[in-house]
Amino acid sequence: MKYNIAIDGPAGAGKSTIAKKLAKDLGYIYVDTGAMYRAMAYYFLMNNIKSDDVEMISKACQNVEISIVYKDGEQQVILNGENINAYIREEKVGNMASATSVYPVVREKLVELQRQLAKRENVVMDGRDIGTVVLPDANVKIFLTASSKVRAKRRYDELTAKGISCDIDEIEKDIIDRDERDMNRETSPLRQADDAVFLDSSYMDIDEVVNAMKDIIKDK
Repeated sequence: MKYNIAIDGPAGAGKSTIAKKLAKDLGYIYVDTGAMYRAMAYYFLMNNIKSDDVEMISKACQNVEISIVYKDGEQQVILNGENINAYIREEKVGNMASATSVYPVVREKLVELQRQLAKRENVVMDGRDIGTVVLPDANVKIFLTASSKVRAKRRYDELTAKGISCDIDEIEKDIIDRDERDMNRETSPLRQADDAVFLDSSYMDIDEVVNAMKDIIKDK
């Protein structure tokens, strides 16, 4: 039986960074769910399917197989047997992913593929509904969060380091608004699973959070 770890939480809590490091330390597969949505979007683009053509998108989903493997320490996103790492970070792919990820048929297909991957491999998967919807039977569930002020400061530091001018108060407002949308959306809202462990990373660095998660896993 494979071991699955589900990490959920709001935007800016550091889920992806923490999940990647935890997976690497444990020797597990980190399932980059965002990359899987981009892979689906890339397939739509390559087959000239428009983002508003729901009928064609539904048909196309039947022909898609997406998985994630690691080779020489590098994550490879595999679409129908082909490594597409070189293509999925293009802006047009990101735009298509944003436009098509709202369709239930796309989400259902990717959740199915994510569950199949979790059955084959020991995985760490992060998102907003992993423990509640995608992997409800995960061995360990963690709800990772941080205060809106801390998350805003992290985003502010990230942007200013790139030379982008921004307002930290506006960033925090956007974060609070996004939390509200995520918690109140109809499909798979953001919420802590009943059996998830709550972990506040506001005053912890990356290593401290990862070590705290390892302790949670040991206790399980």
